[in-house]
Amino acid sequence: MSITTATEATSSADHSAFDDFYGAHVQRIYRALAVTLGNDDLAREAVDEAMTRAYAHWRRVRGLDNPAGWVFRVGFNWATSWWRKVRREQGVLTDDRHPRASATDPAAIAAREALAGLPLGQRAVIVCRVLLDLSTAETADALGVSEGTVKSRLSRGLSALRQVLEEGSER
Repeated sequence: MSITTATEATSSADHSAFDDFYGAHVQRIYRALAVTLGNDDLAREAVDEAMTRAYAHWRRVRGLDNPAGWVFRVGFNWATSWWRKVRREQGVLTDDRHPRASATDPAAIAAREALAGLPLGQRAVIVCRVLLDLSTAETADALGVSEGTVKSRLSRGLSALRQVLEEGSER
């Protein structure tokens, strides 16, 4: 087998492995980013950017313990940078830039709105732990914080969600 043929075979195998990864994870990561960011369009752009970067560095990314967590983190970082840039250029964004839940189920709308009301750090931890089903260690790694921070944000975030949702159900 020539060097060219071996390289082409590896590239084809890498491409196939990435295609499998993409198909298995893109929607889950998109949903997690959409809930975390509170903006479906920004989440779509963020997951597209993160997947593009994952593809560009696939040989390294595929060897990580949690490639999906890495993609989530890259997308989250990209979106955070985007928000900062927009805020610098346009000032504070208005509420009409934040689309509301598209679900028609009142409980889903209430849950999404309650989650959107949490600080971004708590929201990101809840999404990673609950929607992405990441472990505490994987969440800490994906978000670049300590495991203790993940635990405290999760506890405080879930407590705040419970309180808001219980108050809403009493009305």
